[in-house]
Amino acid sequence: MDTILVINAGSSSLKFEVFSTKDGLTKLFRGQMEGIATAPRLRVNGRDGKILADQKHAPADVPDLPAAMQIVGAWLREKDEGRLVAAGHRVVHGGPDYDRPVRITKEILRDLERYVPLAPLHQPNNLAPIHAILDRQPDLPQVACFDTSFHRGQSLVANHYAIPERFFAEGVQRYGFHGLSYEYVAGRLREVAPDIANGRVITAHLGSGASLCALFEGKSIETTMGFTALDGLPMGTRCGQIDPGVLLYLLDQKGMSPKDVQNLLYNQSGLKGLSGVSNDMRALLASDDPRAAFALDHFVYRIAFYAGALAAALGGIDAFVFTAGIGENSPEMRARIAARLEWLGVRLDPEKNINGELLISKPDSSPELYVVPTDEELMIARHTLKLIGG
Repeated sequence: MDTILVINAGSSSLKFEVFSTKDGLTKLFRGQMEGIATAPRLRVNGRDGKILADQKHAPADVPDLPAAMQIVGAWLREKDEGRLVAAGHRVVHGGPDYDRPVRITKEILRDLERYVPLAPLHQPNNLAPIHAILDRQPDLPQVACFDTSFHRGQSLVANHYAIPERFFAEGVQRYGFHGLSYEYVAGRLREVAPDIANGRVITAHLGSGASLCALFEGKSIETTMGFTALDGLPMGTRCGQIDPGVLLYLLDQKGMSPKDVQNLLYNQSGLKGLSGVSNDMRALLASDDPRAAFALDHFVYRIAFYAGALAAALGGIDAFVFTAGIGENSPEMRARIAARLEWLGVRLDPEKNINGELLISKPDSSPELYVVPTDEELMIARHTLKLIGG
């Protein structure tokens, strides 16, 4: 049996899935090494949910991502689930040149290193497993799938900033992110809601990272993230949209270094910064701290604010889709957001919302409300299989 390994590496976790390529793609198992450097734990579940591994490790044994890769790699070799024919990777930033997945070469890998400053939380971690596999199995085909690629077809009006054109030519432009998720949801809508799939759809990818995307005929025409993954909605620890003048103030008047500002915007802001409590939505919903309540109100307000902007970009809206961790699993946040969208004609069905059904709006709602679970890993596996000639 031939298999494809899909890797989604972050700063504190390493997620992976293995797919059989027989008769298309079949998910065999999924796992992750979480708590890297703090409380490392390898957990793997089969496609039936059965626990295949649950191993705790000492922080000193898993201090970084390469160490996590070694442990995961050893487990995979011991599992020996068929013949590995390729590895597919989520790479957050593809810059201006990569508008589709690519088979990785050493030259392309060096090129992708250039985008580390544009995604400092993600890009180095995305590329680390590629380096590790290249060192250990240089002949194994590897494919990079970019979160920016799905948005590369947007109009020049949409992806420009109002600064001199020479900067655009150098790559200072709006890229957008979460593209693998949006691409999957756009395709899934054709299966579960074909009547609206080619219409005007706003998809809300709400997780630790959060953004909205305006889809028309299944293609991205506008999104809330821009040059980096800092823009748009407030997120778990990222600030979202901010006046550039604030950054000048921090640098000039507060004497902060660029590195200090970067740390503030990426790691100390968003829901964590507003609440002073946590960046975890579940903790904020359970908290009686008024700052936690304010952070949630701000989050909902900004989602509704940007939904209005994207509805304008679309010239109307036929459906609003929730996806990702918060969007799929928090009926309370879906209800709060839907209440803010009532001016658009949204009518939430509370019972369907609590049950997490596909369609959670009432029959008289226009636009309709959907919950569509995303699957970035399956999207990566599909691209990988296609590129290696499967």
